[in-house]
Amino acid sequence: MKVKQGGGGSGGSGGSGGPGDGGSAAEPRAEPDLQLLRGKAQIGPEDVLRLQRITPDYLCAPEENVYKIDFTRFKIRDMESGTILFEITKPPASERDRGDKKDADPNAGRFVRYQFTPAFLRLRQVGATVEFTVGDRPINNFRMIERHYFRNELLKSFDFEFGFCIPSSKNTCEHIYEFPQLSEELIREMIRHPYETQSDSFYFVDNKLVMHNKADYSYSGGP
Repeated sequence: MKVKQGGGGSGGSGGSGGPGDGGSAAEPRAEPDLQLLRGKAQIGPEDVLRLQRITPDYLCAPEENVYKIDFTRFKIRDMESGTILFEITKPPASERDRGDKKDADPNAGRFVRYQFTPAFLRLRQVGATVEFTVGDRPINNFRMIERHYFRNELLKSFDFEFGFCIPSSKNTCEHIYEFPQLSEELIREMIRHPYETQSDSFYFVDNKLVMHNKADYSYSGGP
């Protein structure tokens, strides 16, 4: 599996470059108008890399996941100590299909709320292991771009490539997150204001957006 990491944003990371540029001093590109972006026939990586704030809603519908990509397991560990920080496994599809589909939320499964301790903000390197299945179509150039914000200030942009996935396969890979060094003042603010740290995760196949997931985070150690 090929892994590519994007550059840092502001938020005390010390980098001067724009998102996704590896920290270079490139001229920042203008943020796209979200209304125009939603009206595009195809949203690509270059569109989301220009976003400077969390999106108010999803940029694609669940039906656009024509490849039937389904994330079934997710684990986060501290790379230095090996400690498991978070782990969740999705119930089998047969159990999920038992509910009343008529009343089902179409966005169910696209949002996750994380609760961590303040120590999480001082970690330097975290490994995120994902397990996912794909449908009966091959997937070329499967890519994820993840944008993290605090109060709509970009903290970090991550860019990972999964590569090619064969049809009807189960896949497991681990992405390594290099966290930016945050100022003590920013860390205190993020702890004081749970769930104001948010992220957008955009998934592309052949440079077309097919999935969009969201998350928010608390670092106060509780609900």
